[in-house]
Amino acid sequence: MKPNMKTRSGTAALAAFAVLGCLTLSTTQASAAALPVVDMEATVLAAQIDPRRADDTLTPGAKDSVLAVERALQARNLLDARWVDGYFGTTTITAYAAYQRSLGYTGLAANGLPGASSLATLGQNRFTVSHVLKPGSKVQRDGYVVNTRTQAMLTEAERLLGRRLVLSQGSYNPGGDPTSAGTHDGGGALDINVDGMSATTRTAAARALRQVGFAAWVRSPSQGDWPWHIHAVAINDTDQATQAQNQVGDYYLGFNGLANHRPDDGPRIPIRTWEDYQRTS
Repeated sequence: MKPNMKTRSGTAALAAFAVLGCLTLSTTQASAAALPVVDMEATVLAAQIDPRRADDTLTPGAKDSVLAVERALQARNLLDARWVDGYFGTTTITAYAAYQRSLGYTGLAANGLPGASSLATLGQNRFTVSHVLKPGSKVQRDGYVVNTRTQAMLTEAERLLGRRLVLSQGSYNPGGDPTSAGTHDGGGALDINVDGMSATTRTAAARALRQVGFAAWVRSPSQGDWPWHIHAVAINDTDQATQAQNQVGDYYLGFNGLANHRPDDGPRIPIRTWEDYQRTS
């Protein structure tokens, strides 16, 4: 009996298709592997610190990621070539905010800090994104609003401190307290009630908050029109208002986060983000 030529031809065709499929998959994988990787944590950190610098020093570990973002903004005619330098300064912040608005984002979603969705869209066919940051959903705490990332950070700070921390102001509170100058308009910013705390306990609370990734300071009535409290901003919260972004940058650069731009008066510990803390604890 003659072999079934139709069957043999079909088998050959399937084999060829399988080989082609493997080649296509390999090509796709190789193409993806060839794309630069943008570290979102490093990029957002640079976007908070660089605009507050007095010089053009680059944020350590962020240069390549920032360059990839800036090149993508340049390709969209949102950033001039001379600003594609790995420095996420005010010009790059403005360009990124314009890009966010071009996507239809408004308010906090167009604050110039790269968010997970806008960064992924910007990176299509240009770069991939690692260490993705998300502030999470809004939740209630002590009658105020915070996001789930901030809530988790507070819970861990309480564990380290060994006592409950009660808020006197939360996040997402535009116009809620004129003395805050807009710091609490977005996410990650909060004030903590220190009634009944000794000076030692106040400092210990600020230290615990710093350990888990907050820029945190004990505030006194001598510094402004407010009672004693602890002010804290969650580093790398992408929902931050501009004022909160500036305070994080000042914290990294050794300042107190106030308009007088004086030296940091809080407990000095190695600065790290919430994500850094989780990886090393």
